[in-house]
Amino acid sequence: MMNEQQTASARWEPCYADLHIHIGRTSRGEAVKISGSRDLTFENIAREASDRKGIHLLGVIDCHSPVVQMDIEQLLESGTMSELEGGGIAYQDTTILLGTELELREPGMREFHMLAYFRDLKTMKSFTVWMKRYMKNVNLSSQRVYVPALEMQAEIKARGGLIVPAHAFTPHKGIYGSTAPRMADVLDTSLIDAVELGLSSDSSMASYIRELDQVPFLTNSDAHSLGKIGREYNQLQLEKASFDEFNMALKGQAGRSITANYGLNPRLGKYHRTYCASCGSIMDEHAMSAERCPYCGSVKLVQGVLDRILAIADRESPQVPATRPAYHYQVPLEFIPGLGKAKLRQLLDRFGTEMNVLHRTSEDELAEVVGSVLAGLIVAARNGQLELSSGGGGTYGKVSSKERSE
Repeated sequence: MMNEQQTASARWEPCYADLHIHIGRTSRGEAVKISGSRDLTFENIAREASDRKGIHLLGVIDCHSPVVQMDIEQLLESGTMSELEGGGIAYQDTTILLGTELELREPGMREFHMLAYFRDLKTMKSFTVWMKRYMKNVNLSSQRVYVPALEMQAEIKARGGLIVPAHAFTPHKGIYGSTAPRMADVLDTSLIDAVELGLSSDSSMASYIRELDQVPFLTNSDAHSLGKIGREYNQLQLEKASFDEFNMALKGQAGRSITANYGLNPRLGKYHRTYCASCGSIMDEHAMSAERCPYCGSVKLVQGVLDRILAIADRESPQVPATRPAYHYQVPLEFIPGLGKAKLRQLLDRFGTEMNVLHRTSEDELAEVVGSVLAGLIVAARNGQLELSSGGGGTYGKVSSKERSE
């Protein structure tokens, strides 16, 4: 007979979650994330995730902004969305978690970004009231908050919030990539609920660092446009998508869990390898330990994620805990050579959502719509089998257009 956890696993459908989506503008056109697309409104994000992507749990960042909160209140009042008893906001088949991305800086260190999630709009508004005293512009995204990191952690936890260091290994404001060799040098690690790996790292790379052995990993898109939603995501086992269930999954309680991480092969990430600021070259494996650019001799190197991890590692090789969920290398549909907007629309018209295309559709079914070559590339992307070149210096790696080898 199956035990209680096995029974729950058989009953619950996989829940796909992308927990780092930015707001570009409000419905009235007010700027929130300056670098974000203008059509990244709260409602458009929810619609894209539900109708096109097939994402069940969505973390919308920048909900600390009062102008974004106005949009949320209007959607709740109109009945387009509703607040859930278990925390979060419901839109069709998608639940939205209210999040924020904060910039912090400790004396003598470089700045880093932190994500926080709160159970409901009332709690988020309470956090905004406290936080705006320490910010220059509370309506904008990812702004510096002029308080000590430990004080920020205390304020988040006092409101029942969840704390996740953002894109932790990137040279652009990641806590490991930019700030310190150990998270414990900056934060109370007992109050960390998870760590976001970022596009240029994976579970194995992060497992060079011992203090992360007991910390859950999340893979999120950090989307600045609608098309990037679901570029990286997580598979969760939940009874129902909500804040409370997500909190239980992070803690591994009552059968709830993170069951898989889906992300880019780190080679595709735009900060994966060290980059020469003088000539634009990317240092690959043959130049891993170079202090000068092997192509032009310059010392103006921007350290990549892999090279930073190797520099701060406290292990000779990565040791991934047996309890860590599998990390699946998966190339997003938009990266696949030859799969343009028209063919992608044909796939969505036939199969409904991108998650259906990536997880629930056979190669033969795909071939009926887009032909055998593209179907083969989609399956290769699904299985992490495409040939890749390394990214670095803010430029994504590339996918080869060659067909997979049999």
